[in-house]
Amino acid sequence: MTTALDAIAAFLNHLEERGYAFGTRRLHGRYLTEYLEHALNADDAPATLTAAELMELPRVHVWLEDAAAGRTRERNTLRGPDAPSAEATGRSRTIAYNVFADYLRTPWRLEIPPHTTGEHLDPDEAQRVIHTLAVKRPTTANAATSIRTAALAALVAATGCTVSELWRLDVADLQLDRTVPRVLLEAGPVGLDADTVRILRRWLRQRAGITAILEGTDPGYLWVPTKSGRPRAGQDTPPPGARRAAVRTLHAAHRRLVLDILGTPLRPGALRTAR
Repeated sequence: MTTALDAIAAFLNHLEERGYAFGTRRLHGRYLTEYLEHALNADDAPATLTAAELMELPRVHVWLEDAAAGRTRERNTLRGPDAPSAEATGRSRTIAYNVFADYLRTPWRLEIPPHTTGEHLDPDEAQRVIHTLAVKRPTTANAATSIRTAALAALVAATGCTVSELWRLDVADLQLDRTVPRVLLEAGPVGLDADTVRILRRWLRQRAGITAILEGTDPGYLWVPTKSGRPRAGQDTPPPGARRAAVRTLHAAHRRLVLDILGTPLRPGALRTAR
């Protein structure tokens, strides 16, 4: 029988092969490891557990109860060492269990608690939102603006950076043809998952069409306006690719697309993995 530890390692390798974002893999690995350690530290625990034994409902319920009460916490918090766990981490633990259970094909699944705080989406939820933004477009929406918004949302989720932090990126900061694609940030390179790379490539194709009018004078800004702005007093309006899209423009486009497609507000920061 496969041990629980070996099964977790194989599961994380499986997620990497499927192109799951690093943040998603890290979060699932963190909580499944915590769950295994909790189960092995129980008073009546055997020396080792098989994967099937780990997934038994009594064990997972005790783990989730202790985690919700803050008893699995390894570090202090601003609210003290005995503070209850944040709601979002309880959801993440439940989702990690369910995804692992799907991989193992064990019969039990847990009901996912409702998301009420609006602070951060779980990584899997964020990926579903990004996929929806990338494949759906309201009939009244500009195609280039829609895919730019989806690409920026994907990069927010993949890097954990804010729109303001990603605003100054240039096309040269994307290294998508490497064995492990990545984006070069001020803090260092960050690897990109396959879905993020696909969405970024779609935006780069749209961007190429926008900047073609520049005839070789493309300054290389990654995020550019998708259409000409309004003329200002006594000044000609520069073509879209000659300037960066303003941060407020990127935020406004995100708000409009999310409301049109999802019917509910969702700020870009909600796609970031909670730090």
